[in-house]
Amino acid sequence: MLNLWNFILENRNEIVEQTGEHIGLTLVALAIALAIGIPLSLYLTRNRKIAGTVLGAVGVIQTIPSIALLGFLLPLLGIGATPAIVALFLYALLPIVRNTYAGIDEVDPAVLEAARGMGMTDGQVLRKVELPLAVPVIFAGIRTATVINVGVATLCALIGAGGLGEYIFRGIALNNMDMILAGAFPAAALALIFDYILGLIERNIRNLIKPLLYGAAFMLVLAIPWSLNTLMQEDPFQAGMPPEFIERPDGYRGLKEHYGFDLPTVEMEAALMYRALRNGKVDVIGGYSTDGRIEAYDLKVLKDDKNYFPPYDCAALVSNQVLEQNPELERVLDLMEGKIATREMIQLNNQVDQQHRSPQEVARDFLMQEGFDIGEKREGEPDILVGGKNFTEHFILGHMLALHIESQTDLTVGTRLGLAGTKIVFDALTNAEIDLYPEYTGTGLHVLLDASPSVTNSLGNSPEAVYQYVKEQSQERFNLRWLQPFGFENTYALMMRREHADRLGIETISDLVEYLEE
Repeated sequence: MLNLWNFILENRNEIVEQTGEHIGLTLVALAIALAIGIPLSLYLTRNRKIAGTVLGAVGVIQTIPSIALLGFLLPLLGIGATPAIVALFLYALLPIVRNTYAGIDEVDPAVLEAARGMGMTDGQVLRKVELPLAVPVIFAGIRTATVINVGVATLCALIGAGGLGEYIFRGIALNNMDMILAGAFPAAALALIFDYILGLIERNIRNLIKPLLYGAAFMLVLAIPWSLNTLMQEDPFQAGMPPEFIERPDGYRGLKEHYGFDLPTVEMEAALMYRALRNGKVDVIGGYSTDGRIEAYDLKVLKDDKNYFPPYDCAALVSNQVLEQNPELERVLDLMEGKIATREMIQLNNQVDQQHRSPQEVARDFLMQEGFDIGEKREGEPDILVGGKNFTEHFILGHMLALHIESQTDLTVGTRLGLAGTKIVFDALTNAEIDLYPEYTGTGLHVLLDASPSVTNSLGNSPEAVYQYVKEQSQERFNLRWLQPFGFENTYALMMRREHADRLGIETISDLVEYLEE
């Protein structure tokens, strides 16, 4: 807890800023949902024939996974606050609409009949009888919508909307619990505080109803022009970066220092980041040089002309204990040495990302093309578990290693793929939760071994020197073995749309720096 407290103190300004962004997203979306949802619900109580259809449609929206909805909105509305507010508004609609409709629908018909018998008009019945009796149910919906919005707003960090999700996703990528909790605790506190405040309002609703209506109307008046202005204005030159790349020692922070530049940066989930670049919502991204979307989206990889990024040769990282228990495993895995060229890896990734083939099918076809006899996948308790990170290349390589081991040995191999972030999959290996996984020498150098600047300088960005260093140090410090590289290199890289880069005359990272300084 002391480390967490120190982390919060050191980053308090950023946490306060993210909390403010989180509150803003939540309240603006909630105000719009109230302004639209409650009148819609009242209309449905007077037009019951269409109520089922409308409620069903609103319910369907609630079933759409958050990340899928954000991905759908990104090409339509861009990145930032606007798509985030739209997504939060859509998720808040169901509890507000359903509870308001149910609250009024459940008012005792005898009470309504008595009110009409006293000469009340339909509007008077609504204002003086139905709404007051339905308030507890309506507020239960509002409270539910608020808590949902606080939670979903953390995901909005994946499309550059800011908020407390930034720390959460950075922490997950780096397996940094202090960073995760620095985002999670304030988010949880906001949900509790909002729920408590709404509880107080519910108990004093008669005195507060007019100020609340005026306040919601005021927020709505501010929200709509702000969202439209955000949508229509021309964004400055900005970059989209995945959370891990922003925080890694060999990532964006070191890149800025090495090249001496800075530019507005938004954190984004990797798949959404590529789509944002393709659709012109960001101008440059930090991606992977073997990504299949480079060709599919006609992207240009900017040359690292000052040699910042180290070599990222890919090889299997294996527990020594597993190799001792299965002595044939090293010989079998080394049969993969040099089998995958960089160009081939790009094509394999493209088959999954753009042609929508399954990673297992792509892996099987490649191994058979290389002359390996691949049989049917074995069933039963696995003798070996292959792990992998949460991106396309690792899904392909994970299945490739599993199929290859089974074809060459009597071992049954299972997979545990899609693990989020380098540190998470590495810790799974060191804790014997998996037995091997594909890793990159540059990642081993900077992230796993946390090599000092003097060490990295002495290696001189030599692929052979970096490989030997990480191999020796991983053996000594972690009792892990780096096997022979597969043949391709997947370095981090800055990328732009080709036509955009050509129009601006940008070929290298230094060219980008010069453009930003103009």
